[in-house]
Amino acid sequence: MLITHDTRCALDTVVDLVNTAPEDDTSDGLADVAALHDFVRNHEISDVGVLTEHDLAEVRRIRARFATVFAAPDAPSAAAVINELVAAAGTTPRLTDHDGYDWHVHYFAPGASVADHLAADCGMALAFFVVAGERERLRRCEAPDCRRAFVDLSRNRSRRYCDSRTCGNRLHVAAYRARRKEAAG
Repeated sequence: MLITHDTRCALDTVVDLVNTAPEDDTSDGLADVAALHDFVRNHEISDVGVLTEHDLAEVRRIRARFATVFAAPDAPSAAAVINELVAAAGTTPRLTDHDGYDWHVHYFAPGASVADHLAADCGMALAFFVVAGERERLRRCEAPDCRRAFVDLSRNRSRRYCDSRTCGNRLHVAAYRARRKEAAG
């Protein structure tokens, strides 16, 4: 599956957005407008204007909707949520070549809110996976104490953990220690 630069950026953004949601004992990664501003800056989201509490509330709302895409049991369920997000954002595809990047497509309307920007561009990136029959690549980490979202871009679709150096390694070490303990008696 060919993934263009702008689609990859949108995928990274939507995964990071979903992963800002508070889990059992973690704090909200979008706790305030300053955190939203940092998120926008870190992901180089352009043309969003001054951010407000209303923007924060709307981004949290679409974050929850994106989370349901990663949890969707099948393609029709994921497609329904993606269609809703993209339509509500007032999607307006247009070619652009800003900030040193070659030509690419933005799906948000000029002057759109940050929530509509994210819903349109990230929604379309996820839509490409559904269209390509690759929705199963939109996953949650299989580590029992981690449910972070990720996109499995491995060749054979075998990635199970959000990060093999942390979650994957921790589980492999625990399994190894359990085997050694059992063998020792």
